[in-house]
Amino acid sequence: MESVDALKWRYAAKKFDPERLLPAGKIELLKNAFNLTATSYGLQPLRLVMVQNKDVQEKLMKASYNQQQVNTASHVLVICIERTVNKAFIENYFKTVQDVRKTPDEILHPFKESLVGDFEQKPVSEVKIWATHQAYLVLGTLLTVCAVEKIDSCPMEGFEPQEYNKILELEKYGLEAVLALPVGYRAEDDLFASLKKVRRPLEDTVIEI
Repeated sequence: MESVDALKWRYAAKKFDPERLLPAGKIELLKNAFNLTATSYGLQPLRLVMVQNKDVQEKLMKASYNQQQVNTASHVLVICIERTVNKAFIENYFKTVQDVRKTPDEILHPFKESLVGDFEQKPVSEVKIWATHQAYLVLGTLLTVCAVEKIDSCPMEGFEPQEYNKILELEKYGLEAVLALPVGYRAEDDLFASLKKVRRPLEDTVIEI
């Protein structure tokens, strides 16, 4: 039940203690959790931008409808999707599979060609939706890891993605911001920390067949 207790402990922190920074070990842990998250086909059409710069955080806060958790957080994790998932991207993934697992090309080739063909037929808008779904998988992983590690966090869709793209100069990396996750340690005067968690009854949300 330790993981359940951790999930009961977590909440969407609205104000962080700006004087308390996450130690390097916790940051490394979050990087690895991001990288180990499951994604469709294992393609990882995502990158993580970690911001620890108060000037930049101030700009991001203004692009987040002035939500102060962005500015008071120790770090702001910005989950981004790759703008381009094409033949070269997929072939690079299969090269990595081959390098790591030593899988013969004759085994990988049929799946690789099938995947390349599938993605070449998809409109860009559909690929973007698919990649965004992967970002939500990552967000779930990070939220759970934060809870277990007693790192406070606040998942956010409420920001202007185009402004984030400009502030972080994401275009030069071929990325688009889709989700933000300020992390750190809750402020003592964050009123939301003391509120009881509100959830529908378990019998209303789980169907057993």
